[in-house]
Amino acid sequence: MTASPLTDDLRHDLDLALRLADAADAQSLPRFEAADLEISTKADNSHVTDADLATERAIRSILEAERPDDGIFGEEFGAQGSTHRQWIVDPIDGTANFLRGVPLWGTMIALAVDGVPQVGVVSMPALGRRWWAATGAGAWTTVGAEPRRIQASAVSSLDDASVSFQSIAQWSDAGRLDSLLKVAGHVWRDRAYGDVYSYMLLAEGRLEMVAEFDVKEYDIAAAVPIVREAGGRMTAADGTETISARSTLATNGRLHDDFLQLMND
Repeated sequence: MTASPLTDDLRHDLDLALRLADAADAQSLPRFEAADLEISTKADNSHVTDADLATERAIRSILEAERPDDGIFGEEFGAQGSTHRQWIVDPIDGTANFLRGVPLWGTMIALAVDGVPQVGVVSMPALGRRWWAATGAGAWTTVGAEPRRIQASAVSSLDDASVSFQSIAQWSDAGRLDSLLKVAGHVWRDRAYGDVYSYMLLAEGRLEMVAEFDVKEYDIAAAVPIVREAGGRMTAADGTETISARSTLATNGRLHDDFLQLMND
């Protein structure tokens, strides 16, 4: 996933992505822990709430008005328009957490140019946190009102690494449970922090690896610029430079090849 330098266009796109996140938060946060939250089941047996739908509609409305020539690919309403410049949106990543009242959920907004994410914003309003990046501009977060630049860790030994594996069931369904056990046996600490939060912990230098299987582009696209601009690396689980392989391996960069070897030997 080769990046291009920051341009004025990307600066404007990042500003727009941050405004999209504001609009998303205004829809999602008031519905969190709402007694009348509407929940239904999709064809793949995953859940969707009225907040997921309203949040994606709000984002699409702004994009259709301000970027009519760009394409949109969202979890709830699919793809439309150009794939050259495509906004990739997960309105609520972590819907299962959202509907159970667990605050580890967030909106993921990315702009991909020819399939490569160049702008990414992740907003987790229930935690009062947001992360963002654009190619060439670094990776940032807010704690309160002050932006702070973030950096992946300098850990260079698997013995000192902390990893997030998402879920045992996910790795088992992918036929990769032996790989998970191998990884866990070579690192200092393994936990399943889950969903987009794991990638943000990685970008902040608090983890050294996150890996997932059976993921769509909207599950990971926004994390790519943030991890990359923080000095980390994201590929598919086999090392391919793509967001379309239905798997992902994110690391602090220094240990990427070591984790690839562990997972694929």
